Amino acid sequence: MAAPPEHPADLTRCAAAREGGLLPAELRGWMVLLAATGAIEQRLGPVLKDTLGVSHDEFLVLCLLADRPDGGLRMTRIAELLGRPKTRLTYQIACLSHAGLVTRRSVCGDKRGVEVALTDKGRRLFTETSPALADTVASGLADIGPEERETMCALLPEEPEKVDADREKR
Repeated sequence: MAAPPEHPADLTRCAAAREGGLLPAELRGWMVLLAATGAIEQRLGPVLKDTLGVSHDEFLVLCLLADRPDGGLRMTRIAELLGRPKTRLTYQIACLSHAGLVTRRSVCGDKRGVEVALTDKGRRLFTETSPALADTVASGLADIGPEERETMCALLPEEPEKVDADREKR
């Protein structure tokens, strides 16, 4: 049995990142990206609990709302953007509301619609903790090696026309 990686960033050095396997470059890049994201989430989780008192999924909701200085977002839109079921989102919003970080209100003209926005407390706390959270993400990204970066570049084609031509060849 292999020993677990000593560092979460070591997860990016997975077998899927090696040349010569069965995976096309795009899938290999996707697997490396998922491993890197997972490693960053592992680092970020404890920092989120200590600084904001929220889970990673709740943090993602706060990020979406913090990027909307003009107001809130409808819950259905948050669910779409995060790819989460509405029932799970309802629970997360309730937790954030109980902590005083967000408010919920009915959407004018739509009795089923609910809009969520950051409270003043939520904005203040998010502003205070963002530098530490950004540093955590940056340090996780810094651990990604040059081979992994190159592999992930397969996900970002430079020319859309080339992608279309490659698809036609397949």
